Amino acid sequence: MAREQKAKAKKEQLKGKAKEAMGRIVGNERMTAEGRAEKSKGHARQAKEKGKDTFKG
Repeated sequence: MAREQKAKAKKEQLKGKAKEAMGRIVGNERMTAEGRAEKSKGHARQAKEKGKDTFKG
């Protein structure tokens, strides 16, 4: 389960990074902001999973 969540976090980070870059390229500030938000969400999910691993071990 934790492995799936970590993969999902990485996917969100990459998707957000791509969306942010595309928003910058086309000059769409909303898309850039959405990308940053998705990237942050992925980082938060990853931190949560790392915290769980710390308390398990």
